[in-house]
This record gives sequence, C-alpha cells and structure tokens, in this order.
Amino acid sequence: MSCNGCRVLRKGCSDDCMLRHCLLWIENPQAQAHATLFVAKFFGRATLMSFISSVPTNQRSALFESLVYEAVGRTINPVNGVVGLLWSGNWHLCQLGVEKVLKGGSPLNPNPHHHEEVDRVMVSHQASQEESETTTLGSSTPQVHSASHKKTQRRKLLTLFF
Repeated sequence: MSCNGCRVLRKGCSDDCMLRHCLLWIENPQAQAHATLFVAKFFGRATLMSFISSVPTNQRSALFESLVYEAVGRTINPVNGVVGLLWSGNWHLCQLGVEKVLKGGSPLNPNPHHHEEVDRVMVSHQASQEESETTTLGSSTPQVHSASHKKTQRRKLLTLFF
C-alpha cells in the first residue's frame, strides 16, 4: 500500500520508501499528506526527494520536519525565514503556521511589519546613495558625518535584523 506522501505526490511507493520514514513524526495520515504536499510545492518534488536521499535514513524524519518549518518560516517571513522569526520573538507564528499546514490550510500571511522594515531600510539606503552622489558630483571635498549620525544609521540597519 502506498504511503501518504507518495499518494499525494502520485509517486510509486515501495517497502523501503524514503518518504514513509520522513512522516513518522506526524501522527494523522491526512496531516502527513498535507505536509508532504506543502513541502513539495515549496521546494519542488525533485529537490525534496534529492534532500531526503542525501541524508542517512535515521535522520530523514528530522530533515523533513526541518523542511516543513523552513518552508512555513519562509512563507511568513520571506527574507529571514525561520531564523528571523526566532530572533524577532515570533516563533509562535511559525508553530501556528505548521499547525495550520498540518490541518490542510495555508500558513499565516506574511508578516505585515516586514514590509515596513524593508521600506524603511530602502529609503535610508537611497538617501545615503543620493548623499554620496551629491558629494561626488557637487564638490571635490567629501562631507564628514558625525559619529552620532553613523550610530543612527547603524541602529536603523540593525532593527531590520532583530
């Protein structure tokens, strides 16, 4: 009989199926199918099978779980993924997203604050580029920025990562 992962991917299944061992951490057969489909859509079926085949059999379940979390994390926070959610204190969003995927839904919407942070950094970056172009084109003497200005710029960039 075909395992839930192979059934969803419409792939032939055998007794030594790679996916069967990956899905042991998920108890519900429907949840196994939902997780397999989500990860395969995110990474691609061939890439998923390549990842799984490159890992020893005893670590495949942990790999698949990690891929589920990474796919959900990248869906919620496209730039920093799971690590960004963990560092920003939003790990609960990743856990909720995984639970939602296992129930058959799509993960949570991307972090709305993420776009605001990216916009803020882009504006800051554009302003610094325009400033350097003005200095280069307008005069032969470069403008010297104070230490407090540099600290402010550094702080703006660091808030993106935390």
